[in-house]
Amino acid sequence: MPYTGKVVVGGPADVHELTDLMISKAAVGPLENNAYLLRCRATGEQLLIDAADEPDTLLNLVGGDGLAAGVVTTHRHGDHWQALDAVVRATGARTRAGRHDAEGIPVPTDVLLDDGDTVTVGRVALTVRHLRGHTPGSVALVYDDPHGHPHVFTGDCLFPGGVGNTRGDAEAFAALLHDVETKLFGELPDETWIYPGHGADTTLGAERPHLPEWRERGW
Repeated sequence: MPYTGKVVVGGPADVHELTDLMISKAAVGPLENNAYLLRCRATGEQLLIDAADEPDTLLNLVGGDGLAAGVVTTHRHGDHWQALDAVVRATGARTRAGRHDAEGIPVPTDVLLDDGDTVTVGRVALTVRHLRGHTPGSVALVYDDPHGHPHVFTGDCLFPGGVGNTRGDAEAFAALLHDVETKLFGELPDETWIYPGHGADTTLGAERPHLPEWRERGW
């Protein structure tokens, strides 16, 4: 079955098979959070993005190969780390999070992430992009696939139809829109696949025409 990115809580993961990387997407918890397991096809090393909820579901997804590349928490909001402690205890995985959000995550962060840092999964490299506004230290991970278009895990910073919630804070919205425009839309092609923290996937090309609309409406 071709990858669609459409998953439901309690249902199976959807797997996006790339040349060097396998991406498994699962929905967990009452807020239908997306969790992503990345697996290097050459080495079998794995990375989990957002241990959001339902630790048993996530540990079943991880399987027996563990999380040698660790767990990245995209931001400090509680719905994105409910299963983090249990997953870390079960796997011994090292934790990673944005430098300015780590203090808001109750599980200690082993590696503080800054803009431009590299997170490796076996032979695959992901670039960290710090996107301010939804939270002070939200991060996205960019995989610039040498065999195709880029893939970006945006947490709650970019969704189909707009940027993440800034709770009516005009300054936070301006910061988030600026960072998303400059670091994602400004640097990556329309074919770039977006994997958000909740809901369906999208592409930069599908969202790019709506940037003026988002700026005008202020959310």
